[in-house]
Amino acid sequence: MSRWNLPILIDHTVLRPEATMRDVLRLCEEAKVHGFAVIFVPPCYVDEAAAAIVGTNIRLGIPIGFPLGGHTTNTKVAEAVDAVSRGARVLDMVLNVSRLKSGDYDYVRRDIAEVVKATPGVEHKVILETCYLTQEEKRAACHLVVEAGAEYVKTSTGFGAAGATAADVRLLKETVAGRVKVKASGGIRDWKTTLAMLEAGADRIGTSASLAILDQWRASSDTNG
Repeated sequence: MSRWNLPILIDHTVLRPEATMRDVLRLCEEAKVHGFAVIFVPPCYVDEAAAAIVGTNIRLGIPIGFPLGGHTTNTKVAEAVDAVSRGARVLDMVLNVSRLKSGDYDYVRRDIAEVVKATPGVEHKVILETCYLTQEEKRAACHLVVEAGAEYVKTSTGFGAAGATAADVRLLKETVAGRVKVKASGGIRDWKTTLAMLEAGADRIGTSASLAILDQWRASSDTNG
């Protein structure tokens, strides 16, 4: 049997631009059936998703500053406060990649910290969009996330030039050194890739291919006894 209790490690996600309300409500039902601990939906469906999971232990996640991260801090804070007031308990905010690459580390730190400060009592992940960063910038971003008080660093939005890699997960895990956790997301569509991320040190997996991954995981577990 697999040593991973996979459903509780997955953030079950539907964030594609053409997703409909029917898709969002289906996601909520799938989370109930399969035991996913967290769902992520577009902000405009926060009310419907919150209503659909009432009475369950599923936590509702909403992306902030998504997908480019270039929103003003006030805009990100307003998004975060609104989402939490409507039932969100997990916020994945996109780091300001442009400011980071401009070397404006104080801005990036404050940008994250203001969102964290405005929404106490919920979980905050910061999406680095690693495909656009140098190794030095990835390490710097990790330190800024820790200093700003968020709980996770996250690899990717899934809308960038590339998604998660096991090498990046290892780098983030090593850099944060247990001070925060690591979420892998972006391009994770099968159990083999998921396993590689977990073995590299990912604490959570973000994916829209959750059901296919679960099927492959169960088949692998059965095969391996």
